[in-house]
Formats: sequence, C-alpha cells, structure tokens
Amino acid sequence: MRQALIAPMRRGLLASLAILWGGMALAEPQHGIAMYGEPALPPDFVSLPYANPDAPKGGRVVFGASGAFDSLNPFIQKGNPAVGFAALTVETLMGRSYDEPFTLYGLLAESVETDEARTWVEFTLRPEAKFADGSPVTPEDVIWSFETLGTQGHGRYAAAWAKVAKSVITGPNKVKFTFNTEDRELPLIMGLRPVLKKAQWDGKDFTASGFDAPIGSGPYVVGDYKAGVFVSYQRNPNWWGKDLPFYRGLHNFDEIRYEYFGDATVIFEAFKAGELTTYTEASPVDWDIKYDFPALTAGEVVKSEIPHGRPSGIEGFAMNTRKPLFADWRVREALITVFNFELVNKTINDSKLPRIASYFSNSILGADMAQPASAGELALLEPFKADLPPGTLEGYTLPASDGTESNRKALRAAMALLEEAGWSVAEDGKLKNAKGEVFAFEILLQQGQENMIDAANIYIEALKPLGIDARLTVVDGAQYVERTGAYDFDMTHYIRALSLSPGNEQTLYWGSKGFTEPGTRNWMGVNSPAADAMIATMLAARSPEDFTTAVHALDRVLTAGRYVIPMWYLDRSRIAHAKHLHYPEKLPLYGDFLGFNPDVWWSEE
Repeated sequence: MRQALIAPMRRGLLASLAILWGGMALAEPQHGIAMYGEPALPPDFVSLPYANPDAPKGGRVVFGASGAFDSLNPFIQKGNPAVGFAALTVETLMGRSYDEPFTLYGLLAESVETDEARTWVEFTLRPEAKFADGSPVTPEDVIWSFETLGTQGHGRYAAAWAKVAKSVITGPNKVKFTFNTEDRELPLIMGLRPVLKKAQWDGKDFTASGFDAPIGSGPYVVGDYKAGVFVSYQRNPNWWGKDLPFYRGLHNFDEIRYEYFGDATVIFEAFKAGELTTYTEASPVDWDIKYDFPALTAGEVVKSEIPHGRPSGIEGFAMNTRKPLFADWRVREALITVFNFELVNKTINDSKLPRIASYFSNSILGADMAQPASAGELALLEPFKADLPPGTLEGYTLPASDGTESNRKALRAAMALLEEAGWSVAEDGKLKNAKGEVFAFEILLQQGQENMIDAANIYIEALKPLGIDARLTVVDGAQYVERTGAYDFDMTHYIRALSLSPGNEQTLYWGSKGFTEPGTRNWMGVNSPAADAMIATMLAARSPEDFTTAVHALDRVLTAGRYVIPMWYLDRSRIAHAKHLHYPEKLPLYGDFLGFNPDVWWSEE
C-alpha cells in the first residue's frame, strides 16, 4: 500500500550518497561522521527525519520471541541472552541514522574528530551523560569497555580492537583511539561500541554468563523477567538522554516486553489471542490467507506493509566448498541448475517473492550480472582473471527452470556439467566418480525451519533422477550452532543481510581466513584472493565511484563463485499490529527499519 514511496526513497538514496561522498575531511570536532564526506543533518537538527518528534509517550508493546534465554549479558560468548537487552539498555558513543547509508551522530559523545586518513579518532563525551544508577559516563568507562569487549567479550568485538594501537584519555571528557591498520571504517566502528560501567565489574568475572545485567545508560532498564519465559524493559524516567535531538520522537513506550514461546506457530497463536501486540509475517501466502481471525476482522488489529531499498543479501542453501565434493564450480553450477526455484517458490510462496539475483541486488550496489563487467570492474578483477570461474567477467545469470516437476531441460544441463567434472551414472543408477565414490551429501537444517525443510524435500526429489543421494538432517538449535560453527556440514541454510554501506563485516562473511579458521560467518568456505582484494579496495575507497565499483566487483566474485543456491528475499516488512500502535509516515532509506525496530513506534490508546 506504500509502493508509491519506493521511488522517492531510492531517489533519496542517490541524493544522500552525493552528500555523503563529498570528500570533505574532518578538520575539527564535528557533531557527526559519515563513512564518506559529511553527515546530511546539520549540527542544529531537531530530530531524525523519520521520527515523529510529537509522538506521545506511554503504553506498551509486546513482542513474541522463540526459544529461551539464560543470560542478561549479550556481550560475551557464553549463554543465550535475552532479546533486546543491548539495544534498549546500553548506549554507544554515537547513533546511526537509518535515512543515510552509514552516518553516525553524537549520543554519549557530543563530538567526534579524526584526521583525513582516519588513523585516529577522538570523542568528547557529554558531561551530562549518566548510567542508569546516576553515575557519570567517563573516559575510563569507555576505554575499559572497548578493551574488555575486545579481549574478553564476544568474538565479534575482537577484530576491531586488534586494530587499536593506543587508547588514551586526552582531557576531562575526551578519549582518543589510534589505529595500527589502514581502515577508514574504524572511527565509526568505535562509535558504535557499547559503553558499560567499569566499576560494576571490579572483582567480577565479565565472561561469566548469568543474570548480573550490565549497567547501561540507555532509555530502558530491565523491569522484570523470568528466565526463558519473558523479559520486560521499563523506560527509565530519569534517563539522561531523553531531551537530545537525536532521540526526539524515539523510545516512546513505557514498557517493551518479549514473551518467549516454542516456535513461530505458537507465537502467531499468541498474537491472535491478544497476548502480543505485534507480529512480523515472513510468508506472503500466510499474509493473504491466515489473517482472518476475530481481532483483525473487528479492526482491533491492522496490517501494514513497509518497503525498503536495501540490498537483498543472500539466502539459500550454502555448499561447503571445504568438502572435495563441492570444490569444482561445475558441480556447484549443476546443483544450482537442478534446484527448481520456480516450483519451490510457487509451492511455498505462491510465487510472490522475488528471487535473489546477486548478493547486493535490489540496490545501486548490485552488479548488473547479466552484462559483462564494466571497465572499472574489469580493471579491479583483471589480475585474478585466470582463477575466476566463467561468468565473473562475461556476465552470469541464474539458471531458470520451466516450473514443472520433471524440469527435463535443467536435468540435462546439470548432467552435462557433472560429466565434465568427472561424474557419471553407474549401472546401479547412482552418480559416481572414477574412484567409484557415490555422489551423496547431507542437507543440515534447524528445527522450526519449516519452509526450508519443505524446500529441501522438493530439492532432494529433483536430485534423484541424476543419481544423487541427498538426505535431510534436522537438529535442534544447540546442535545446529555447534555444527555450523565448526563447518561440520555439507549443505545448509545460509542467510546474510547486507547494508548500503558494507564494511569490515565482509571479511567475516567471506574472507579467506574463514576457510580454515572456525567460528566465522564464511560458512561456504569462500577462499578467493579476488574477494579479499575487492573487500580491501572497498574499505580503502575515497570516492563513491570507487566504492560502488569495488562492491560491484565483489558482487560478481561471490555470485559467479556459485557458493549458494539463491532463494528469495523480502522486499518489504509485513507487520500485523494492534490498532493503537503507530509508526511515522516518513520512510527512511532503510525503509523496513520501521518494521523491526520499536524505537520510532508509539501508542495511542
């Protein structure tokens, strides 16, 4: 119902990029920092452009969460933390505007300063900034937080901290970080690190999981909870930051509550029964046919669709290329070819979801994969040409099926690729190589992934005419995390959301170190010097053209690498919610930020 807003939102992206890539270096303390150029909002802005500064305060919103939790510390490796804790109770030095690709404005810090090369960053803290217990936020707290998170906290903090050569207090409210690595994103990463209270952890083990909740400075505090059942966050009436322009129109609810249930089916039933006030629907089919319960027909519940302009990201079945079975690109192309996307999409989604064309499709960062590489992309990829699979430079599009169950044309094409790679059907009807080894693999999925389970079963049947023995294994969440973290799988469901400002996380997603180093998010085992080089080029880019060209080239390497059998993506959020819950009319650049984040919603009961 908001389709008319998509085009203006995309035009807004182009305008934002033009501003943000202006190239002006920070020469003195500034109110904000963009990945490139200057922030779009002036120092005297009154509110974020997508917030309603007149939104009333009060009321509550109740979400459903699946699974359980056994910790109130989301900053460490151990435990399963409660949903929402970090975002609601802990603040960072700077906050992100979701109406710009990647721009931060001061929160705990009133200003930020860095040099042209971004070899250091200095933050000036607001003297009025306080933790929930009333104590001031100090430079000592900042340095302790960053060092502790980087050395004892969750692994996601370690890489950036390893790039910090020195951290010093440079004034009563000033803290400076000097870097040992050329990385233009580091000042922004530092700005988004959580700030905790140092004194709370004197004599305590920060790495121990449990319910000793870190003291934060955010708008909410934990009001009540029952392990694995619910957690309630109460708005802090004495919150220091309630009058900051950045926060005007944000954090409007008195209570944000998460109720825990066994799976998504139970969550939906709880929503229908009125136990929850909002539910995000992932299935377009269910969106059309399952929302006929009494509360909706009576008008007590309404449906909202919120589009977005961010990249599609990647979702599908990832092939573990560490396994010899999937090392040959021809084998991977054959497995992609025989996947009957059109049939699967019709069966599961009534053909209502678009297919992922590349990792950054649905945005200006997506390469035009149907066409040959541009001159700029070619220049970046030329040194790696000999090792790039076909289609990277010439152009590559996903094979499409005819939508029938037999899908004979695709089967013939897949068989030809497999034969080129040394596989043939033996007398017993099984696909084997020259050594007599059977082409067999396991698809590993997690309990509750019903759509993926359905897709896997359709896929397994499609593979049988080729003599491929594929089997499905469904495990619980703990086993799934353990096995994927150790890359102990053949094929599994893989999903990575991507932003309009990709940065250091790209190394974690598909950097070559992840081929052997456990625990990264490079599940498919990308081991490509070209991908590493494109990430490095992207991070060092100084102009919008160079940045976009590097991302396009990376998109080509990943897509033509044939690591994942792509499925579909959601081009909008579909949210059912109580009629008294409202969100602003203005859509930010990341449109569905409104869909999954309660910050900008409010209640009018």
